[in-house]
Amino acid sequence: MAPDIRQLSQMIEEESAFASNLEAEIGKVIVGQRMMVQRILIGLLTGGHVLLEGVPGLAKTLAIKTIAEAIHAEFSRIQFTPDLLPADVIGTQVFDPRSQEFKAHRGPIFANLVLADEINRAPAKVQSALLEAMQERQVTIGDTSYELPKPFLVLATQNPIEQEGTYPLAEAQTDRFMLHVKVGYPTRRDERAMMDRMTQSAAPRAQRVIDLRHIERAQSVVRHVYIDDKMKDYIVDIVWATREPKENRLPDLEPLIEMGASPRATLALNVASRAHAFLSRRAFVTPEDVKAIGPDVLRHRLKLTYEAEAENVRVEDVVRRVFETVAIP
Repeated sequence: MAPDIRQLSQMIEEESAFASNLEAEIGKVIVGQRMMVQRILIGLLTGGHVLLEGVPGLAKTLAIKTIAEAIHAEFSRIQFTPDLLPADVIGTQVFDPRSQEFKAHRGPIFANLVLADEINRAPAKVQSALLEAMQERQVTIGDTSYELPKPFLVLATQNPIEQEGTYPLAEAQTDRFMLHVKVGYPTRRDERAMMDRMTQSAAPRAQRVIDLRHIERAQSVVRHVYIDDKMKDYIVDIVWATREPKENRLPDLEPLIEMGASPRATLALNVASRAHAFLSRRAFVTPEDVKAIGPDVLRHRLKLTYEAEAENVRVEDVVRRVFETVAIP
């Protein structure tokens, strides 16, 4: 039985209190990049995997490692390279000469937070092995299936500039990431603060703020965040506008969109909006939640036509037009 709105508000007030403490602890190590940290937390609260795109040196790896330390989670980093094999990710069977038997050797994917660094540098078969584990939340080594730890979150990174020697993710693969976050440069003020921190004798380390049980409780509360029927219709309208722009007062986008967002986008926008409301300490979803998280849910799910590329139209432009045009309830 779902709690009433008063109980839910109280639960959210209690369970979301950790967010500000967690962000403060992360802020001792990471200067700025608040949006990236919040999106990772949304992924953690919903169980949705996150693709981080940005040039090197923007603290993506450090942010993920710091969050793992602050929530006392097991962290694993996989550096994707052209010679990486699926067994290097999920594990393999190793022969034990003592027992004369094959034993399962678990790979680095057996962790709570898994960083797939430069995921587009590994061949498709390695990407597929990781993405299958992301979807099923279990891996098969030999004849035995093993469940992955809970919570389980994959955070993949890719460099938008370097394309030589890379294997771009297919649309069906990127669709499995709940969020695609563009990580930008820090502000001048934040970059100046980084210089000051570099002069410290010892690098700051995050201290444990909460544990995994607290995260699991918060995940349960997020699922109960109230979303009105009109808000559900609003989410569906947004996704449908990417598929049928002409029917949604966007005829000029018709020749620019080759493929609209899949039903996964609808489901992702629903749960991500709830998590955004939770982090804002609200018991209900507002249009602002949907608009705030919407670009990160949609940008990797749209495929533009060659005509759009010729006219230098970006996915960001299309998504912005959709949100500007679809009526807010």
